[in-house]
Amino acid sequence: MRFARTAALAAALAALLVPATATAHAAPTTGTAGRAAGRAVTLPVRDALAALPVRDEDRTGYERTKFKHWVDADKDGCNTRAEVLKAEAVIAPEQGPRCTLTGGEWYSPYDDRYIQGPRGLDIDHLVPLAEAWDSGASTWSPAEREAYANDLGDDRALIAVSAASNRSKADQDPTTWLPPAAGYRCQYATDWVADKTRWGLNIDTSEEAALSQILSHCPNTPIVVTLAR
Repeated sequence: MRFARTAALAAALAALLVPATATAHAAPTTGTAGRAAGRAVTLPVRDALAALPVRDEDRTGYERTKFKHWVDADKDGCNTRAEVLKAEAVIAPEQGPRCTLTGGEWYSPYDDRYIQGPRGLDIDHLVPLAEAWDSGASTWSPAEREAYANDLGDDRALIAVSAASNRSKADQDPTTWLPPAAGYRCQYATDWVADKTRWGLNIDTSEEAALSQILSHCPNTPIVVTLAR
């Protein structure tokens, strides 16, 4: 089960996600031409996939440390990992000093499991950091990569899942890894396209083919995305 992030968390990331000179969010429009941070777009998912640039990937120079993550953007004592855990809990955990979380229950959609307590969970970057690097983030500023790695402004970007499923996925894209829970795969592919659209990331030819194959068996659901850059 997914829950919306609070408005306060989204606002805390706004300084990283949207340049100070950006305009306020516009009404949703179709298409992604003329990208601008803060612009909202609505597209059927297959059209959104077709709009993504197709380019070869390149992992040259990638280091995970180039994406500063699990920051406390709103300075409330809870870092990004804790904020996601609190937002997605099916049964809320207890919060102790320094935002230590105990107890609680979560649903891991990747493998259709309920997880007791936060220790069995990872926070997955839906589009992994290495994949983002390969797909365009290598040219971003450190601030943009930090914003990507801590994106609380879109519920699809970060997701609490079982540690086992996240580590099985690692940095793979849908060409080589899909959630073990087959019933979640349409949602996974749709969210993958939405996340790449939000951040203006590329896809490669094998990724395009894999996503097209998956989505051909799924509803052509409209996605609504606020562009991050």
